[in-house]
Amino acid sequence: MVSTNKERSLVVIELNGGNDALNTLVPFNNGLYYDNRPGIGISPEEVLPLDGEYGFNPNMAAVKGLWDRGELAVIHGIGYPQPNRSHFRSRDIWYTAEPESIGTQGWLGAAIRDLDGRGENVLTGVNFGRGLPRALVCKGVPVASVGNLETYGLLPDIADENVRLQALDALGRMYGPAGGRDIVAQALSENGSQALLGADILRTAPERYESSIEYADTPIARSLKSAAQVMSAGLGTRILYAQHGSFDTHSNELQSHAKLWQDVSAAIGDFTADLKEQQLWQDTLVLVWSEFGRRVHDNGTGCDHGSGGVALVLGGAVQGGQFGQYPSLREADLSEGDLAYTTDFRSTYATILDRWLGLDPDPIVHGQFEQFDFIGR
Repeated sequence: MVSTNKERSLVVIELNGGNDALNTLVPFNNGLYYDNRPGIGISPEEVLPLDGEYGFNPNMAAVKGLWDRGELAVIHGIGYPQPNRSHFRSRDIWYTAEPESIGTQGWLGAAIRDLDGRGENVLTGVNFGRGLPRALVCKGVPVASVGNLETYGLLPDIADENVRLQALDALGRMYGPAGGRDIVAQALSENGSQALLGADILRTAPERYESSIEYADTPIARSLKSAAQVMSAGLGTRILYAQHGSFDTHSNELQSHAKLWQDVSAAIGDFTADLKEQQLWQDTLVLVWSEFGRRVHDNGTGCDHGSGGVALVLGGAVQGGQFGQYPSLREADLSEGDLAYTTDFRSTYATILDRWLGLDPDPIVHGQFEQFDFIGR
């Protein structure tokens, strides 16, 4: 079945590729920043200042607007012990909240399991994009992964549900391995009806959606519009996931990073306006993160993989401000040429899980971590 209760939602936006924290939140009053970045430094006149020390990238106007309204928390120096510069390993660490071992379940998958302990709503978690990030993977937890909301479904062109179930069973027999055909058939028998129900209901979300907001024609804007459509349909979806990138700016950073943030910031601005129009903004929390930051010193036109980064948390109920310590740019304080992490990412996870979703965070983040006050108790 599908829930129609209005409850708090969490939207997670992954900036894949390693977003450059220093050119996202620029320390424009620190000469060491300009000493290290002669090729890609952003001048003090260009930044969108938060205060006398730090300012947003000039292409983050909509994000800056959230800051001005007190609806944005900036998490400085976010990362984890013994940083790893591999995209794949670092993302896996963030996905599973396990820096020291190979995790078996995603933190959001575990949250979905705890939010819907009886498995009553196959739409508790929805991913917008191809594939399924490991953050959403947990044994026995179904998560819909939607490429195009308006055409999403399992064999959607077959109108009769019984015929579709038979077709799915046939596909399982055709493509399942010889030794596993019984397992495939059993899974289809147990889950086929629920999967079809979830797919069919998701496809109705655009038809039930009305908004005056015109989103840009970019991948992240389309994903966030789809998220707004699902949220406004009242399907009981609690966790929604989207990605944008690549933020892997080894070269041509000033141009490519500007375009990336222009797209993300504009999409967040439209999404925010849409949720306010739908009267959902107060019940929505958005986390924006990336697997690591970039090197402090540029390589000429870009910068390479680093460690300490920056995360953003925004929403109508957020108590805005700066949290954590901005990493030092002094050579002696760097970690092999990288910004040292000053804030464990699991503190942000624990805060969201406990204070926003009402879950016990310790089993999900594998320990106890200090929480922030960007959400009140």
